[in-house]
Amino acid sequence: MNWQCCLSHRCIQVMEMCNLTRLPKFILLGLSSHPEDQKPLFALFLIMYLVTLMGNLLVILAICSDPQLQNPMYFFLSILSFADICYTTVIVPKMLVSFLSETKTISYAECLVQMYFFLVFGNIDSYLLAAMAIDRYVAICNPFHYVTVMNHRCCMLLLAFSIAFSCLHSLLHVLLVNRLTFCASNVIHHFFCDVNPVLKLACSSTFVNEVVVMTEGLAFVMAPFATIIISYLRILIAVLNIPSVAGKCKAFSTCSSHLTVVTLFYGSISYVYFQPLSSYTVKDRIATLIYTVLTSMLNPFIYSLRNKDMKRGLEKLISRIKSEMDRLSTIKTNKICGP
Repeated sequence: MNWQCCLSHRCIQVMEMCNLTRLPKFILLGLSSHPEDQKPLFALFLIMYLVTLMGNLLVILAICSDPQLQNPMYFFLSILSFADICYTTVIVPKMLVSFLSETKTISYAECLVQMYFFLVFGNIDSYLLAAMAIDRYVAICNPFHYVTVMNHRCCMLLLAFSIAFSCLHSLLHVLLVNRLTFCASNVIHHFFCDVNPVLKLACSSTFVNEVVVMTEGLAFVMAPFATIIISYLRILIAVLNIPSVAGKCKAFSTCSSHLTVVTLFYGSISYVYFQPLSSYTVKDRIATLIYTVLTSMLNPFIYSLRNKDMKRGLEKLISRIKSEMDRLSTIKTNKICGP
């Protein structure tokens, strides 16, 4: 009789542990828990999302349609714009649904999928910015070897490296999260499934996760950042050796857009991730908005307004679109007014 009671008690413990291991769903607290804030936030982020989509799509179309923009710098910019579209699409649509929903839930599987693709496209952005810094370094410091160094094969290798390493890095973090036990609260104090807010809900030890974030994660973020810093230090030295003021201004103008984006992206990431897990607060949610939503929205404006070639390419594209719309309008009018 005793062994039956012990066996029954053991089975109950095992079932409880199984229930603790996998929560069926999480609740995303979002940016605000006040009901009166939900509709204004929905309108704001819907506008930002549409601007991000339209801006980055125009950049991609302008680069693809203009023969003068067929060089490595704009190749990487077009891929960056595509990655920005994917990056915000992973986060914002779910956030918009949550603004209008009373439950604000996300399943465990959806949470891990969102976390994976958020990390993938975030890391691709990081490595593309490094590739663009290398491109600027070669263009300014070794202009006579630019065509041979930054050839099609080199660009494709840099892109393949960025995608492959980003996917492997993201998979590692998601697998480490998947092994954790969740048992207490299922409320994520964030607007999407980011690594740190999810780790704060774990009942089991997150020591391995935190060590990986601060070592492998730090290395993956700092490697492209270090590449950017080294590239621009070399560029600065080269520019200072240019005798004419006009030459210096031209060299700096080709880098200013990229430096602005790098500062926004890495500044906000450093603020959020390079601090202890226990100190993760609402301020980090605001900082996260900068590199997840704001930077992706501002990139097309930064690169087009401060780059003459890009501005000319966009003007050509918009003019072509207007001409096509006028042509279609004329055809439609002739059909209506015709015999």
